[in-house]
Amino acid sequence: MTRNCFYILVLISVFFTSCIPVKDLHYLQDKNSSAEQNNITAVESKPYRVQVNDILSVNIKAIDPKLVAIFNTTEAVGNTGRSESSLYFDGFTVDDHGNIRMPILGDINVIGFTLEEVRLKIEKKLLEEYFKTEANIFVTVKLAGFRYTINGEVGSTGTKTLYQEHVNVMEAIANAGDITTVGNRKAVTIIRQSPTGVLMQDLDLTDVNVMKSPYYNLQPNDYIYVKPLRQKTWGTGQTGIQSIGTIITLLSLATTVYLILKN
Repeated sequence: MTRNCFYILVLISVFFTSCIPVKDLHYLQDKNSSAEQNNITAVESKPYRVQVNDILSVNIKAIDPKLVAIFNTTEAVGNTGRSESSLYFDGFTVDDHGNIRMPILGDINVIGFTLEEVRLKIEKKLLEEYFKTEANIFVTVKLAGFRYTINGEVGSTGTKTLYQEHVNVMEAIANAGDITTVGNRKAVTIIRQSPTGVLMQDLDLTDVNVMKSPYYNLQPNDYIYVKPLRQKTWGTGQTGIQSIGTIITLLSLATTVYLILKN
C-alpha cells in the first residue's frame, strides 16, 4: 500500500510540474492587489536618434512641384502602398560616416540627430542655398519603416517592418504571431544597439509594471528573443490532457517491459 501511494504521489507531481500554469500565459497581470496600482503610467520614450545603416525617407515639397523635383528621388506620392524594397532603394541610407547623400545637396551628416533635427537641417540648407522663404518649402523626414528582429518561441521569427513611428514590445510580438505556449513570457530579452555599445534587458510581460520599463517601447533595429520554458525540453506536454497522455504512455511502456522481463 505504501509503495502504491508513493507511485501515485510521483504521478501527481509529474502531472503538476509538467503542465504550464495559466498565470504564466497571461500578459500584464496586476500582481499588486492594491487599488493604487490600477493606473500604470508608461515611461515616456525619448526621441530616436539616427544611427548608422538607418534608411531615411526624405520628401521635399513646394508650391511649384517642378522647383523641388530634382531634390527628390521619386515623385512626391507618399509612402502609402510602397513595398519595403522600394523604400530601401529610394530611401537614403546612413553610411559609416553618419552621412546621407542627397541629390544636389550632397552629403548631410545626420548621425545622432533626431528626425526633427534632420528635417530642420535639410530645410535650412535649402533656404540658405537654393530657395527663398516665399517658395514655402515643406520637408518631411521619416524612417523608412520601423524595423526590428524577433527570434525564439514566437509564431513567426525574422526581421519585421511596421510603418508607424512608435512600437512597443507587445505590438511587436503580436505582429510576429504571439508567443507560443512554451515561450517564457517572464523573460523576454531586448537587445539594443546604442552609441556606447550593446544593451540587454529581460522583461516580464506577465507583470503590468513592465510598461514602466524604458525597454517597453522599442527602438528601431531592436532584437527580441523569447526564451523557451523548461516544459519544452521535458517533452511531457503543455496541458493537463497532454501530460496525462504522456504518463499513460510511460506506464504502458513500463508494464510491457515488466511483463516481457517476467516471462
